[in-house]
Amino acid sequence: MSLLTEEMGRSGTAGPDRPAKAGSTRRMRAWTPYAFLAPYLALFAVFMVLPIGFGFWTSLHEWDINLPDKPFVGLENYVELFDPDSVDGSRFWTAMKATGIFTVASVPLLIVLPLLVALLMNGRFAGRNVYRAVYFAPYVLGVAVVGFVWQFLLDGNIGLVNHYLGLDVQWTNDVVPAWIALVGVTVWWTLGLNSVIFLAGLQDIPRELHEAAMVDGASAWHRFRSVTLPGLRPVTVFVVNATILASANMFGQSYIITRGAPADQTKTAIYLIAETGLRQFDMGTASAMSFILAAFLMVASALVFGAFRDRSTR
Repeated sequence: MSLLTEEMGRSGTAGPDRPAKAGSTRRMRAWTPYAFLAPYLALFAVFMVLPIGFGFWTSLHEWDINLPDKPFVGLENYVELFDPDSVDGSRFWTAMKATGIFTVASVPLLIVLPLLVALLMNGRFAGRNVYRAVYFAPYVLGVAVVGFVWQFLLDGNIGLVNHYLGLDVQWTNDVVPAWIALVGVTVWWTLGLNSVIFLAGLQDIPRELHEAAMVDGASAWHRFRSVTLPGLRPVTVFVVNATILASANMFGQSYIITRGAPADQTKTAIYLIAETGLRQFDMGTASAMSFILAAFLMVASALVFGAFRDRSTR
């Protein structure tokens, strides 16, 4: 048997575990991940990369969808938007201001309140599942349903809110009440989603950490600050970033409830972009507005990740 093995070695005939086959197997495995990624990459290219590229190309043209000629204007659409004396520029920055007001007013509420609700949901008490369902239920409604229901409830003349509270407030026509209405409706509508995400993060924190802190005599506040909040860091980053992006892209509530009133003070950037592109057919300017808004959101996301970066690992 040993003679046969030696003869096979001299003749160069490898056995079932010869290196050549192992090398070919490794070469096959090198492209295997790309084969699995190929369907996603194809969909990503078709539905993300190409539309973004086409949108940027559109922003460099005077693109009226009703006209056959779409002349190339370069960065003229962007320059006009940054000119506060131009019509489009003044309207755009008014809409960006409205977007900023809504984002600054709604995001803290959509972080603090869902966290408090999640802390309550995480307790053990009778009817806990019903309590969770009640808070999450509004989120399953579409924005059209939410908008039209609250438009009726907040109507200054026949609305049930004024009727039962004994008020005479024009919730959809005055600036401050309109913002209170938009922020309040949005918080009521989307609070449940953030609460469920925070709840999942709370349940992922090991109970041993809380028990160890209790043994050391830590109070409930110290346990929350030293155990709960650090354990929720990854979830908080996601919730804060997602909430900022969602608030900055608010459209349906403003379009249905206030119609941008009064005097376009509640008309957000997305509302203006849709109106400019789909009603005025000026797709070039609308695309330029979209990219400027996207640049601001990218900066906001970078600031969020920087603020929540774990500096202890540096």
